[in-house]
Amino acid sequence: MNAEILCVGTEILLGDIVNTNAAYISKGLAECGIGCYYQSVVGDNPERLKTSLEIALNRAEIVIMTGGLGPTYDDLTKETVAVYFGREMELHAPSLEHLTKIFKRTSRELTDNNKKQAYMPQGATVFHNDRGTANGLMVQGDGKTVILMPGPPREMTAMFDNSVKPYLLSLSDGVLVSKVIHFYGIGESALEHELKEYMETHFNPTVAPYAKEGEVQLRVTAKAENAQEAEKLLEPVVKEIVEKFPGLVYGVDVENLQNALVQKLMEKKLSIATAESCTAGFVSKRITEVSGSSQVFGCGVCTYSNDMKIKLLGVSPETLAQHGAVSQETAMEMARGVRKLSGADIGLSVTGIAGPEGGTEQKPVGLVYIAVSTGSREEVKELMLARGYGGQRELIRYLASSNALHLAFRNL
Repeated sequence: MNAEILCVGTEILLGDIVNTNAAYISKGLAECGIGCYYQSVVGDNPERLKTSLEIALNRAEIVIMTGGLGPTYDDLTKETVAVYFGREMELHAPSLEHLTKIFKRTSRELTDNNKKQAYMPQGATVFHNDRGTANGLMVQGDGKTVILMPGPPREMTAMFDNSVKPYLLSLSDGVLVSKVIHFYGIGESALEHELKEYMETHFNPTVAPYAKEGEVQLRVTAKAENAQEAEKLLEPVVKEIVEKFPGLVYGVDVENLQNALVQKLMEKKLSIATAESCTAGFVSKRITEVSGSSQVFGCGVCTYSNDMKIKLLGVSPETLAQHGAVSQETAMEMARGVRKLSGADIGLSVTGIAGPEGGTEQKPVGLVYIAVSTGSREEVKELMLARGYGGQRELIRYLASSNALHLAFRNL
């Protein structure tokens, strides 16, 4: 059995909003063991919507739609589905009651166009919306199922989890469970080369790499009758892969580098402080994005001028004069300095040239030094992060912060 996702909304096509609904539904379908081979977006146009729906139903047994359930004239998703199945629109009394209560509670008048949301195709199964006015619905006929949910993500996700997902699970002969292995320090092609034979000969679980900026994720997916059986299939495969790449895996099912670092610091009851030059606080920003990071992070210093490096971090004027602000010597003294300044267990520093100007032949744009200092261990690393095209400043800063986070993680 397979499903197709069809999201409705001109605002998505124009780029005014990001289509997070499709990603959420895709993950939910995978968890239910239902395949999804196509995703589409169509604007609020009845003819194009009708065509898109027909195409989707020719390719899939289930079509899941979001958007177009509002009260305005261009919200025509229900009406288009009703025409496809040859159903009349009729008043759904519980939906009208739902609307009436919301409008009364908010002291608003329930106008005729609002009442439009209470009309459903004849014979539809209605899904209650406890976060908004537009109830969802399901229409079935001729072996096909169309599920409609509201467009706002906070409404859609709750309806999918509470009403749609249980229905989809009842159709599936199994579930899909995935584990994501996070790598840093190896490219997608190199990782695929190392695992090519394994990927070609293993079908349950399957193994597939996904590249991200500066890192790679490996998704290992198993299908079984239930989640417990799938976990049993996944465990030895994930263990084997992690052991095959020592030093390159920073976590399994962790959200990102900063989460992995903060979790490890918490486990070891250690603290960290940062000193940044070219990244302008990006490293400390990423660390503090993690809930609970205040337990391990108490200080971040941004020192762009040499004077501030000397005054705040204790960088030697001689070091700056002899080697410059962008050097391994300065990076190391910055890491030591912020550790002493803050009293943290670990000092982490970044200094470099993000561009677009400021580079020289000896120290080109993209040259970055990162350093870590602990009570018993120090390490400094030279990086060349330029990609050779315009507009790469933010990419250099992001990659510099990622490398710094990984350096700190590896030294734990």
